[in-house]
Order: sequence, then C-alpha cells, then structure tokens
Amino acid sequence: MDELPYKTILCDVLIIGAGGAGCRAAIEASKHNLDVIMISKELVGKAHTAMAEGGYNVSLGNVDPEDDVDTHFKDTIVGGNYLNNQELVQILVENASERIFDLEEFGAVFDRTPEGKIAQRTFGKQSWRRTAYASDRTGSEIMVTLTEAIRKTSVRVFDEVFATRLVLNDGKISAVTAVDLKYGDYILFRPKAVVMATGGAGRIYKVTSNAQLDVGDGYGMAYEAGAELIDMEMIQFHPTGMCAPKSAVGRLVTEAVRGEGGILLNNKGERFMNKYYPAVMELAGRDQVARSIMTEVLEGRGSPNGGAYLSIAHIPHQIIEFRLESMIEQFEDAGVDIRNEPMEVSPTAHHFMGGIKIDTNAQSTIPGVFAAGECTGGVHGGNRLGGNALADTQVFGALSGENAAKYAKTNERPGVNRDEVQKEFAHLEAMLTRKEGISPSDARDELTTLMWEKVQIFRNEKDLAYAVKELRRIEKEVVPNIKVDVKEKRFNPGWHQAMEFEHMVKTARMVAEAALMRKGSRGAHYRVDADPNDKGYYNIIIRKGKDGEMELRKDDVVVTKVELP
Repeated sequence: MDELPYKTILCDVLIIGAGGAGCRAAIEASKHNLDVIMISKELVGKAHTAMAEGGYNVSLGNVDPEDDVDTHFKDTIVGGNYLNNQELVQILVENASERIFDLEEFGAVFDRTPEGKIAQRTFGKQSWRRTAYASDRTGSEIMVTLTEAIRKTSVRVFDEVFATRLVLNDGKISAVTAVDLKYGDYILFRPKAVVMATGGAGRIYKVTSNAQLDVGDGYGMAYEAGAELIDMEMIQFHPTGMCAPKSAVGRLVTEAVRGEGGILLNNKGERFMNKYYPAVMELAGRDQVARSIMTEVLEGRGSPNGGAYLSIAHIPHQIIEFRLESMIEQFEDAGVDIRNEPMEVSPTAHHFMGGIKIDTNAQSTIPGVFAAGECTGGVHGGNRLGGNALADTQVFGALSGENAAKYAKTNERPGVNRDEVQKEFAHLEAMLTRKEGISPSDARDELTTLMWEKVQIFRNEKDLAYAVKELRRIEKEVVPNIKVDVKEKRFNPGWHQAMEFEHMVKTARMVAEAALMRKGSRGAHYRVDADPNDKGYYNIIIRKGKDGEMELRKDDVVVTKVELP
C-alpha cells in the first residue's frame, strides 16, 4: 500500500482531553513558557465534566468547623474500601483547597453561606458537610471557568481531533497519532511529554450517565503502549439515573437530591433504606444504595420501569428551586414536577475508579506519559465518594501539567519510528476500504449489552467467565472486521465509532478479566458467590505482555497512614 500522507506537529507538552483535568493541566503547563497543545474529540467546554452536578469535596470547614484534611483523608480511604493509593489520597485532600481557590481566581462562582464563605453540603459517606457546590451545576460552572481561563493562555487548542495511539521510542513517549475528525486528515503530534486526560468509559455499558464520547480511549491507548493499569474491575454504578423516557434512560440524577433530604421509596410507598443501612439511610455509599435499589427491584418491589422512587416533595419548594434548579428542568422534560411528584430512578454506569496507574508526580509507568482525572486509577480505591471526582480533576490536573512541563524541559524530543506511524494510519484506513465486515453500531450494541448483562452490579463466576470468553472472541473476530459503509473521510461518524470500538473492547476486556480474577466482594465489585477467604486487600494490575497477551497480577495494598481493618 502507498504511504498515507499526514501532518506533523511539534510541541513540548501534549494534553489529550479537554475536560476538567485536561484544561487544568494545560493551564499549569503553560506557566512554564513552553509550547503546549490540548486536543479534544469534541468542542472545548463540552466535556463530560460539565455534566457533573453535585459538587467538589474540600475540607474548608465553612459549615462544619470540625472538618479537616485528616477526616477527609480517612473518609476517602474508608469509602474506597481501603484499596486507595494512600499517597495519592494525601495529595488530593491536602491540595483540594488551593485548587478551589484557583477556580475562584479564574472566575468560578460557588454558592455562599450567609457569612459569604463557600457553602458546603452533605454527601454520602462523609463525616461533615464538605461538598462545595454551584447549585446543581457545579461541573458546568467549572468547565465554563476553565474554558475562559484557557483562552487567556498561550495553549494551542485543537478541537475535534481524535488521538488513536501512543508511539514509543526506547520505552519513552515519542509521538501520538491522531485524526482530524472534521477533515479526515491524519496528524502526527511529536511532543516531549504527554498528559492523558481522556475521562472514563461509561459507554461500554448499555445504560450510563456518561457523555457519548466516554468510551475508554485513554485506557485502550495506555494499555497498547505497555502502561500498567490498576483496579479496572471497580466501576461505580450511580444509584440514581433516570428510568424514563427511553431517550433519557441512565441520565444522572445528582446525589445532591439525597444530600438535600431526598428519600427512596419502593412501589409500596415504604422508605426501604432503613432495612439496609439504617444509620445513614439514603446517604450510604453509592455502591450500597445501588445494591439496595436493585434488591428491591429483584424482590418485586420496584417501580414500573425497574427502579425505585426518589421523593423530595416534603422539602420546601424554595429550597428545591434554589439548590436543584437543573433537576427541575431535567424532569420537566419527562413530564414530572419533582416539587410535588417522586422521580423514578435506577442505577446507571457512572465512574471508573480504576485506570492508568500513576505515581505521586502523576506519571504513568511510561516515562513522559502523565495522567489525571478519571482515566487514572488508585485515588478512589474500590468506591469513589461523591464530590471527590471534581476535586481530583483539579488537583491531579495541575500536578500532571506541572510535572509534564518539567519533564519536557529536561528531556530531548525522541525520534519516531515512521513505519509504526504508517502502520497505524493504514490500520485506520482499512476500516474505510474493507468490502465485507461488521458495522460499528452493531458491534457496539453487542458489546454494551454483554457488559450490562454480565458485568453489572451483582456479579458471579459464570457470567464473568462468559463475558471474558465473548470479549476475547470479539477482540479476535469482530475488531479486525469492522467496516464503515460511508467512505468519505470528512466528518464520518461511522468511522469515528469504528476507531472508538477498539478502545471500548480493550477497556471492557480489562474490566471483565479483573472482575473474574477478584473472587471476593470489595467496594463496587460485588460477587454474589464471593469467596469468604478472599479479603480483597490487593490491587489488580493489568499490562500488555511481551507476547501481546493480557497479563494480570495482584499487588498488596500499601498502607502509609490508615491501617487495614
């Protein structure tokens, strides 16, 4: 085949992803007088971070003066079922306050206490009111702020550019292949350092709160390049996603609804959380509330659409209208007035606690590749506390941007293997030229249904083994035969889906393989056939072996501060 033409673009630091973590990394890297590029599959400002509603955890003590960094640390470890990397948690809780003040300096507007301080609300499994918020649009407020802040820097922003592969030279990052989605052009970025800020992968599930583009690109690229990933089986199913109408299934109903006093009811009108977690009721951990709802459904006490009812009708209207404004709008579209009627909710795939393994400099196991936000693992352990994700994006976004800049200043740009680059672009081109094969939409439907049915909230050996077998088959037989019907390269959604599908399969397989390996229940990973001898105080590390096979190992959890129970 003839060589495919491509553009080469040089820079010092390349940020892949333009959500909360990517934008914060770009802002920090730009302070070092370097050439920084940020690329995004979508328009800047439209990232999934904008959909985060509830808030940002930070131990300011503005509402409960007793709160402090140590309590935030312990709550995060206990909430994470002791699987967290405790060094990373320390960085999170110590730096969250500085980063929220950065956001205020950039122009973010948070709700205030009567004294004019940042207001804080209750969130699940937390000792004090710690979650700072902007009504129920906190993520949107942060993204608007960061997008404006980026415009005041020298960062070069490339919208609608899809990174497909990390290219290494002698074990270090040397280049990133990409496709301009608007025009179909191939691009080779040649940075000295890369920050992965690619978000999660909720879209590997049929029902999810995630944006359309959250398909696991970062996990797939990191794995293929040889990076280590950690605890990929740990998927948080948010307990409250919309059940109806069909077009809105899975859409997030923020934890702030329960934080403000919302109660869960079954089809008999019973407030059922007192059967499961009477001490904390609706503010139990997300995994606990999700399992409680599904237990009610499985035992015949669910709502008509397979969920439960969430009611705030007992709360004064003015509080609902002030603090849950977007929830009112969201349910108005479904014909429900939440001030007077209950919402119908059920669990939805929401957040990946696992991801790219990073050290305390936010560097992956590949030199020159840093990572931040949801594409990383280790910070949240087995279950993330609501409100810790937005703090994570800012703390580790800034840390990864700073350290990527320092790396770029002290390392030369490596050479690049042109044959590898051509091989990747030829591989992408083949999807368009293939005469026979499987459509990406059909392939995705098969994958997302498999994951939703077999690797869900309640897991067992038989279902997980079946999922692993099927995913290996899909990887071997379906991925090489993906065919795009429309041959035009300029903005071709079918082609984009085909490129994403490879990352989805890799990510799904890591989730299923790790879930099969973990025989006990821990955190969000719940085995109905749990081995009582498997206490689960280990992390599962995944990497691509030299023979190309997926390798898994168990590493004991490292304790630095909070002892294992």
